Amino acid sequence: MKPFPRAEISSRALKANLKRLRQIAPGSRVMAVVKANGYGHGLLNVAQVLTDAHSDADADGFGLARLEEALEVRAGGVSARLLLLEGFFRSEDLPLLVEHDIDTVVHHVSQLDMLESVSLSKPVTVWLKIDSGMHRLGFHASEFEGVYQRLQQNPNVAKPVHLMTHFSCADEPQKDFTATQMAHFNALTQGLPGDRTLANSAGVLYWPQSQADWIRPGIALYGVSPVAGDLGSNHGLEPAMELVSQLIAVREHSAGESVGYGAYWTARRDTRLGVVAIGYGDGYPRNAPEGTPVLVNGRRVPIVGRVSMDMLTVDLGPAATDRVGDRALLWGKDLPVEEVAERIGTIAYELVTKLTPRVAVCLD
Repeated sequence: MKPFPRAEISSRALKANLKRLRQIAPGSRVMAVVKANGYGHGLLNVAQVLTDAHSDADADGFGLARLEEALEVRAGGVSARLLLLEGFFRSEDLPLLVEHDIDTVVHHVSQLDMLESVSLSKPVTVWLKIDSGMHRLGFHASEFEGVYQRLQQNPNVAKPVHLMTHFSCADEPQKDFTATQMAHFNALTQGLPGDRTLANSAGVLYWPQSQADWIRPGIALYGVSPVAGDLGSNHGLEPAMELVSQLIAVREHSAGESVGYGAYWTARRDTRLGVVAIGYGDGYPRNAPEGTPVLVNGRRVPIVGRVSMDMLTVDLGPAATDRVGDRALLWGKDLPVEEVAERIGTIAYELVTKLTPRVAVCLD
């Protein structure tokens, strides 16, 4: 028997989404971003599903945040290109990059110093990050020439040096700041050898001129739009996750009675309440307001009362015939996670990545 709650992950949807992203950016290779446990979809699930280099539905490489993630992917038998998007943190990490053939971003002078202070058995592939306006990681324009020359002269650095930046407002297509960032990056790197990557998910979908040699889709890979008010389905993408649980109680409930901690909600009519086995201990947000939808037996029913650690309550309606054991969908194809996130006042990224280990991740 499959456990509840669980995140059902569709390998078919993952492959279809990557194939669709290739169609949207036909001139680019794909660095599929699988950090944060594959955006909650399971790090090895995603990397192993998308590792056939002979298929246009599979990735050319994978982007990760931390070395530990990259080592887990390698241990899982994935031989594709890997890139540490935050780079290495310690000089002791560098031999591991060599041993496991992992590319690294370089975004800070401390990393330059470490690269110059070690002796490596072979050079490391480096992606030099330019701060084109995000102002989080990367080198400013005034630093670029000096940093680039240090990397060029360092025998521990493979040549050519690759080049990258990251957008701060690409998910707000009405703003022109992304165009400013592209112009800044292009002016600095014009004529230099090496591959380039600028486009995150929003860049891929909304700024085609940013697609360059590599794209770095994250949330879009999982069928979710990065833009508020938009849906992944509008771009031909399919949700790869369905978060499901079940009813563990169906109760008669009288008008005037409250439910849950703090007597937060009081019924205005006689009705039937359903208790769903999922709560903030599983990663479903405690602050989900009254009216946030849940799908039970194909119809939308609203959350009522406060979400608690292990369960939440929904108003099934006075004529409900739902029973204990019936399936409850928290988000998925028929209830987009983008919509749920908007109702809660957060972003879909947070919902899918904050699921806790109590939620079984099941790949089909």
